[in-house]
This record gives sequence, structure tokens and C-alpha cells, in this order.
Amino acid sequence: MRSPASALHRRFLLDSLTILAADAPAQTAWLDRHGVPPDEIALTFDDAFRMTATLIADGQLGPDALPALREIDSALAGMSGAENADNWTKEALSTTGWHRARRAARRILVAELGTWQRPLPHLPER
Repeated sequence: MRSPASALHRRFLLDSLTILAADAPAQTAWLDRHGVPPDEIALTFDDAFRMTATLIADGQLGPDALPALREIDSALAGMSGAENADNWTKEALSTTGWHRARRAARRILVAELGTWQRPLPHLPER
């Protein structure tokens, strides 16, 4: 059943994917505009990713998106931990792990919206 809440959750997920899908310079500009560090990109995705099962059940997200969403989650998790702190700098947004997450985010956006290129959203309130 589609509800206003599930539509809002879909938008939140698509916005988080839009940030992830952006090229590194656009991500850097977004981070600077909002005054937040690169891990905010991952935190925003993680918050949205937690709603995936509900979005699929509500018909707000195609089940085919799940493997790519898990790929993003895996890529970001693989960059985490104290030993990987260098992955969470603006300069690191051009590295392999970020490229992997970016490609998966683009695939989902194209499947769901027909394009991955969208204006970067405002940062949600925490």
C-alpha cells in the first residue's frame, strides 16, 4: 500500500542515491555547501537504506534495486573503520570504493527514474 510516509521515504532514498551518484567534484561542492564531512554521504545513505524492505513492500521501489543497494552498502562498509580513515576525506571521493558506490547508485537511479543526473538535494535535518 502506498502511503504518504512511504512516498517520503522513497524520496529520501532517491535523494541519498543522487548524492552518491554525483561526480566527486559535485559531491565536494555539496559537502562544502552544507559544511559536513564526507561521511555524511554514507550516513544519509545508511538512514535511507534501512527503509528498503518497506519501500519494496509498499511498491515504492522495485525489488531489482536491492542487489545494487546492497553493493553500495558493502562498498561503504568496506571503507569503514579506523584503519580506513583516509577513505573519508574529500580527496578520497575519487577512489575505487567511492566509484563502486557511485556506479551502483547510478544504476538504481536510471532504473527508477530514467536518469541518474538530478540536482543535489538539501541535506535532511538530523
